[in-house]
Amino acid sequence: MMKNSVEETSESIRRHDVCDRFKDKSPSLPSRPTSKAQMLAIPQSISAKFCNAIGDQSGCVITTIETKEDVDKVSVERNSEEHIETECLNNVDHFIKNKLRVWCRVANGGEWDLGKLESVSGDAACVMLSSTEVVKVSMEEIFPANPNILDGVEDLIQITYLNEPSVLYNLRVRYSKDLIYSKAGPVLIAVNPFKNVQIYGNQILLAYQNKALDSPHVYTVADAAYDEMMREEKNQSIIISGESGAGKTETAKYAMQYLEALGGGSFGVENEILKTNCILEAFGNAKTSRNDNSSRFGKLMEIHFSAKGKICGAKLETFSFDQSRVVQLSSGERSYHIFYELCAGASPILKERLRLKVASEYKYLNQSNCLTIDRIDDAQKFHKLMEAFNIVQIPQEYQERAFALLAAVLWLGNVSFEVIDNENHVEVVADEAVTNVAMLMGCNSKDLMVVLSTCKLQAGRDCIAKRLTLRQATDMRDSLAKIIYASLFNWLVEQINTSLEVGRSRTGRSISILDIYGFESFKNNSFEQFCINYANERLQQHFNRHLFKLEQEEYEGDGIDWTKVEFKDNQECLNLIEKKPIGVVSLLDEESNFPKATDTTFANKLKQHLKSNSCFKGERGRGFRVSHYAGEVLYDTKGFLEKNRDPLHIDLIQFLSSCKCQLLNMFSTKMCHKSLKPATISDSMNQSVITKFKGQLFKLMSKLEDTTPHFIRCIKPNSKQLPGLYEENHVLQQLRCCGVLEIVRISRSGYPTRMTHQELALRYGFLLLDTEISQDPLSTSNAIMKQYNLPPEMYQVGYTKIYLRTGQIGVLEERRKYVMRGILGLQKKFRGYLSRQYFHNMRNAAVILQSYIRGVNDRRNYIVVEKEAIVSSAITEDLDAIIHLQSMVRGWLVRKHLKNRMQQKKQPQNEKKKSRRKFRRRILEDKDILLEQFQVQPLVLADLQSRVLKVEAAIMQKENENTNLQEELQRFEVRWLEHEARMKLMEETLQKHMSSMQMSLAAACKIMVPDKTASDGNDSEETMSHGTTTEELNGSLNAVKNLSVEFEQRRVVFDEDVKCHVDVKLEPDSVSIRKQHAGEELSRLKLRFEKWKKDYKARLRGTKARLRLNGDKDGRHRKWWCKKSS
Repeated sequence: MMKNSVEETSESIRRHDVCDRFKDKSPSLPSRPTSKAQMLAIPQSISAKFCNAIGDQSGCVITTIETKEDVDKVSVERNSEEHIETECLNNVDHFIKNKLRVWCRVANGGEWDLGKLESVSGDAACVMLSSTEVVKVSMEEIFPANPNILDGVEDLIQITYLNEPSVLYNLRVRYSKDLIYSKAGPVLIAVNPFKNVQIYGNQILLAYQNKALDSPHVYTVADAAYDEMMREEKNQSIIISGESGAGKTETAKYAMQYLEALGGGSFGVENEILKTNCILEAFGNAKTSRNDNSSRFGKLMEIHFSAKGKICGAKLETFSFDQSRVVQLSSGERSYHIFYELCAGASPILKERLRLKVASEYKYLNQSNCLTIDRIDDAQKFHKLMEAFNIVQIPQEYQERAFALLAAVLWLGNVSFEVIDNENHVEVVADEAVTNVAMLMGCNSKDLMVVLSTCKLQAGRDCIAKRLTLRQATDMRDSLAKIIYASLFNWLVEQINTSLEVGRSRTGRSISILDIYGFESFKNNSFEQFCINYANERLQQHFNRHLFKLEQEEYEGDGIDWTKVEFKDNQECLNLIEKKPIGVVSLLDEESNFPKATDTTFANKLKQHLKSNSCFKGERGRGFRVSHYAGEVLYDTKGFLEKNRDPLHIDLIQFLSSCKCQLLNMFSTKMCHKSLKPATISDSMNQSVITKFKGQLFKLMSKLEDTTPHFIRCIKPNSKQLPGLYEENHVLQQLRCCGVLEIVRISRSGYPTRMTHQELALRYGFLLLDTEISQDPLSTSNAIMKQYNLPPEMYQVGYTKIYLRTGQIGVLEERRKYVMRGILGLQKKFRGYLSRQYFHNMRNAAVILQSYIRGVNDRRNYIVVEKEAIVSSAITEDLDAIIHLQSMVRGWLVRKHLKNRMQQKKQPQNEKKKSRRKFRRRILEDKDILLEQFQVQPLVLADLQSRVLKVEAAIMQKENENTNLQEELQRFEVRWLEHEARMKLMEETLQKHMSSMQMSLAAACKIMVPDKTASDGNDSEETMSHGTTTEELNGSLNAVKNLSVEFEQRRVVFDEDVKCHVDVKLEPDSVSIRKQHAGEELSRLKLRFEKWKKDYKARLRGTKARLRLNGDKDGRHRKWWCKKSS
């Protein structure tokens, strides 16, 4: 069997020069070995590494010999060793003959170079580098290189030769193109670019959301977690790991951003979740020597979703907050960002209220000689923090209280002490710092000075105050500062959780994003680095457990034919730290309980009890080394015991409870329930810091075990934090730590998709064409595989599950989707048919019902109309009669008017003179007629006024019916102008007649005066005078008659004008305008008529007076004439 495997290897190598082999093809699959016997090591002269690198591609996996049975099995195949050596030599010759590329490393520990094999001599080989330089390299430092077509592939599974230089080169090619994301099987590798890369934003996010892009990205991991949560209804977790400065925090932000886009909805908490990062970074991140934005705490953001996949809330958990950074900094580092942001960005009013100064004035900040970060604006960061506070709904009052406590912490660092005796006892210097701290905390300055310089000891029933030394007082001051800041940080987390609290819509579905501090190894590593690296060891074991242990154990337990892949296990390092009773944690707790224990005694105890562990190495003095999964770290035990005790003095708690600040009272209340005994200065809590941290870590691991993990490994390309710089050795160390090569090997040879037979039968059983197959799940699984002709090497059937290679589940899913689309289409058609039938039936019923209702309504309406018709018939007859009468009257009036006009035209202008009696009789008749006309005149005026009112009412009624108002009004205006001209002409004629009548009357008066001196025989003169007087009287009568005719004509003209007003029809688009103009014209007509009537009356009265005067004269003359004639 082993021989066949080598033959397959040789054949695969000979096909490497065919380029088509590398296009879109999965790597060759391992054969199914009949035994797990181990292949003998190949002599170093043929380079076992080189042969293994080639042999791995065809499934020849080499493992270590562990049992005697393995040795016996190996001895059976010892005879084939020479044949294997020959085959490997042939492979080397194949590389030389075809001039295939290889990787070589000239200097020990140097970088890898590309070249071509020229010749091989023993353990050495001559390689021509890309620079045409020929170097002699050991065969141990040579690995086969992949063809050019595979440079920069997205998934490391796709490369043909899986080795360290090939993986490094592939990541380097992608990094140079700003493609910072790559895949290593199920793990996403993210290389920190240290610059802004244009692979984010709304457009890219929508593309991944719509499945338009599927290249490696943090969005794909978040999308996969979301889809699996909705499909499987199981909680998911995204575990982001890597060393400090690798970009874990930014990666977590982008994962949250994508989930916010997927699950954003009506609850409105998704924006608050994103803004929590700003708050947590300000209060929990700081600049270290390796990272400008290092997280000094671990956080687990658990985002909850509703049944519809919308974000309905979140919960934040934090782990192991680094308190010591508040009071102690190394050179080149900074404290937490919030201190610098507050000093730089606070408003002048806030600074005056908090009595803030610049950051360089505070000892807690200036001790490291580092106050700023390149390309970072602290003031702008502070403004963003204020916006985040408002979005997360932290009240303004609480914000100001928090800022006051931050200022109090800064001023605490400036509190100084003065030695007062030879025993180094001290007292607090009453300066500006003490006054400001007391003001900000809401306490008395004297109480603050007492609590910082003394402590209370219980002696029986008495309580004794003891002065502290300078070191003890400094520790007391620093402890107070750390307590305040740590309590403030925990309070902020509680406020955030309150704002993001999940309501009743919680369904149990969640995606947890873990962003925890990365592995750290500094020049001086203390208690904080030990805790951080311990947490990373636990996460690495969780990583190994899910990607290596559980998978391979599941294969073996379910009867799958599988060749085990070896990997680096860190269980021994965890035993070194956790094992009871002999472990670092146990020994540290034990020493912390001894009052006289020191850091040196703790170091000696570690060396004494742990020297047998391969991961532990003792050093001189207080140092010891631990071989972590990421490398060896040297720790200094200085401060281990004190930091592990982390004493909380009852004096400080009582002092905080006496302060007026509401937050400090709240903090002290939470600390009071813990059991603290004021026995000695070193008295500490019942539970040490490392024990609490261990409990939090185990709780975190337990929560992660209940979720489906998705891993993201962040890589730091260089230690200088510069963009574009790629340090191979630095990257290689991180790749080794996370076991990238082992992950790829398992992914290439493993079965990433697995389903129980029940799940497979339930999901795909309906696709079977043969319904006579046994209904048990195992038979259904086999039938499904056979029906779709899946190659036997692409799946394996276990006892309880079926295991599929990468991409095979897609075949079943596509077929299922195709059939489901057909089923849904058929159901859609059938539902449409039923809906249409139902619609037609309902419509027909509605039509019938409507016809009946319309019939009832019509019959009711007919009865009502019939009754109204009977009543209205009588009214109609009356109206017809009235209209007929009105028409007759109007006709009669018109005919009369026409007759009068005709008579006026036929009458001669000059009538013959009649006799005197006839003249006198006619004058009397005319006078009577005039008197009758003047008596009737008021009735005529009243009738005209009533007709005017009727005209106005008619105009109001005709407004909505008239359509041609504009043209009619124009004609009316022209006609009115004609009427005005006519009236002026008549007035002029009247004035002429009046003037002539006045002249005639004046002449008559002169003639008719009795002349007593006249002779009786002057008959001719009398006759002449009488003739003259008669002519003047006839002229006066003609003037009167003309006045009567003028009056009648004026009345007729007015009647015609009024009739024109009535007959005018208004146009619809100018009803209101024409209505107003018609009203104005009518008013003007009435005013003119009234004026003319008044003037006419005056002139008539004058004429009548003159007539009477003439009548009297005529009478006297007649009497006189009669006398003369008699």
